[in-house]
Amino acid sequence: MQQLKILSLRVNHFFGSVPVQLCCLSQIQVLDLSRNNLSGEMPTCLRNFTTLMEKSAFVGEIVRRRKISIQRFFEYIYDSYLLLSWKGQDYEFWEPENLLKSIDLSSNRLTGEVPKEVGYLVGLVSLNLSRNNFHGEIPSEIGNLSLLEFLDLSRNNLSGSIPSTLSNIDSLGVLDLSNNNLSGRIPLGRHLQTFDASSFEGNIDLCGEQLNKSCPGDETVQETQQPAMDGEEDDSILYGGLYMSLGLGFFAGFWGLLGSMLLWQPWRIAYIRVLNRMIDYILVMAELNFAKCHRWLKG
Repeated sequence: MQQLKILSLRVNHFFGSVPVQLCCLSQIQVLDLSRNNLSGEMPTCLRNFTTLMEKSAFVGEIVRRRKISIQRFFEYIYDSYLLLSWKGQDYEFWEPENLLKSIDLSSNRLTGEVPKEVGYLVGLVSLNLSRNNFHGEIPSEIGNLSLLEFLDLSRNNLSGSIPSTLSNIDSLGVLDLSNNNLSGRIPLGRHLQTFDASSFEGNIDLCGEQLNKSCPGDETVQETQQPAMDGEEDDSILYGGLYMSLGLGFFAGFWGLLGSMLLWQPWRIAYIRVLNRMIDYILVMAELNFAKCHRWLKG
């Protein structure tokens, strides 16, 4: 059935490996094998899913309602009904021509590494590989999935660091990488900063602002910045002492001179006399100089 667009075998008791023959479904849009007992590795022939490699805007609507279109005299009319897990909740989905593009292999016993070929499925909107036994690193190619809105890789055995390319997915609304063996710093990105600790918890060696846990490199940075901080503190103490001494000197000089004159009458009289004499001397000298200049001009 190479024209098949929807394959939903969720919540059954299927076991064994995922058959590679599924890669012949080039038109597949929704592949849901979740909540089974499947084992083995995930197929690497994902590039055969040509429809999932095409970018298209998701215009479908997920609703929780019943739609009946079956009529007795129109046998060819039927309901296209799909129960789909979307962002952690089950929804009834109608109008399959507008289906979101999704792969859900969660809650199985799949092993091996997450194939990097998943990064070629640039039309994916939802990818759920949680609750399996995947190991190895998260492929950096996942950062190519620019339309991805939901990514759940939680409860596996994934190790290594979180690829910085995840910060390139601006449309990502739900991210869950919890309960793995991830390590290192959570990448600094304009979008990854919006997720809280629940998206990264359960990874003992993971650190970052979201987990309120400092990374080993942060201590070195703080040590190198410490001398500069100490120097700034020394300068602030020096300037503080200088400003305080200026204030005290102005206060003592101002009130020591004027305060004594205002409060003690003899000093006030003596100060006024000195001012008068100084003013008289200045006036006399000005008159003498004026007279000398006048005689010089006449001569």
